[in-house]
This record gives sequence, structure tokens and C-alpha cells, in this order.
Amino acid sequence: MKILVIDDHVLIRESLRSVLKELRSEATVVEAINARETMQLVAEHADLALVLLDLGLPDRDGFEVLAELRERHPTIPVVVLSGHHERANVVRALDLGALGFIPKTAQRQVLVSAISLVLSGGIYIPPQILSRPESGAPSEPGTVRRAAKNPASSPSDLGLTERQVEVLALMMQGKSNKAIGRVLDLAEPTVRNHVTAVLKALNVTNRTEAVIAVVELGWDLRPTTPS
Repeated sequence: MKILVIDDHVLIRESLRSVLKELRSEATVVEAINARETMQLVAEHADLALVLLDLGLPDRDGFEVLAELRERHPTIPVVVLSGHHERANVVRALDLGALGFIPKTAQRQVLVSAISLVLSGGIYIPPQILSRPESGAPSEPGTVRRAAKNPASSPSDLGLTERQVEVLALMMQGKSNKAIGRVLDLAEPTVRNHVTAVLKALNVTNRTEAVIAVVELGWDLRPTTPS
């Protein structure tokens, strides 16, 4: 397993290297300190299993780097690490295709658990962004707007079919409609119909809100067998 760590602070890179070796002793950790090195290393190492990206890079905006990585290398999962973990930043990172957002202030065990979750096919979202605004307070961008009812204990409680759950699981992995169609052998218009039904069932308006809703509901949609 090969993992790319992108951060311009040597102590952060050393800490992450230690955590990654604790998780996977056989892991090869590749390091970059800026966006230029990042793009060069990603091009050289097509077999990367994970990218850990700091948003505060010295030569380029981290969100721009995230967007380019997801566009040019959509199969490589990217997790953001940042000292700025305001809800708007977390939601923006998820919108751009990140499969997790880990605050740099997180304790070591949280870091270990979060990276382990993503490596096993899950998505890590900081618990603090799942809290809803106070009643009557204006909603922030990305706020989950589910119906005021008891939380559903399972997807079937919201009326999701088995196929729609499969589509939702692939949405959680950041896959596009076209990619979902390839995996499930479905036409793209059919996938769009399923996505629309999933968003309606969750009472959300986009994929990012759907991801947050699933995490908030506690559904584990990770594959039970290797893909």
C-alpha cells in the first residue's frame, strides 16, 4: 500500500507517517511539501491507495489542488487535513470529492480511526459539523434539511430499494453517475433517476448533503466483500 502525505510542516508529516505505519506496517509513505511536488508524485505513482492533503499549501490553494486531483485522478481517494475545520470548509471539501475531512486538532486515536475508516471504504466527517442549527436559526450552506421525523434506522425505513442503496453507497465513494452506471451496469439516465429518488428520500438537495445525512443516520454502506 502506498500513501501520499502532502503538508509543508515536517512535524506534521512525521506524525502522519507514524500513524500510517501504526495502521499498516507495510505501507510506503510518499511525501510532498507543495502542490508542484504533489502533481509530480501523483503522476509518478499511479498505484496510490490514499492521499492526505493539507489545505494550507505554500504555492497554491488547497481546494484547487483537491479539485484537480479528483478531476485528473478520480480513482485515488483524497482525505483533507486542515487546521481550519469550519463547516463551510468541510462541506466544500466534500463537494469537491474528498472522502473525509480530519481536523489537525484531532487526537491521535481519532486520526487513526478516521484514516482506518476511509481505507476500509467509509467517509469520515468531523462530528461537530453534524449538529443542526438551533431552531429558527438560519441554515448554513450544506445543512442537512431532512424532514422533521424520527431518524430512520435503516434505508428501507425511508423507502429506498436495494438498487437505490447500491447507488447511494457508490455516491458515498464519490463516484459520478457515469462511474456508477459502469459498476452497476446501468444506463446513465437510470442512474440519474435513482440518484434523484435517493436525494428525495433523504430530503436533501445534493450529494454532499446526502453524505452528511447518511453519516448522521449512522448507516454503514461500506462493501462487505472486496470490490
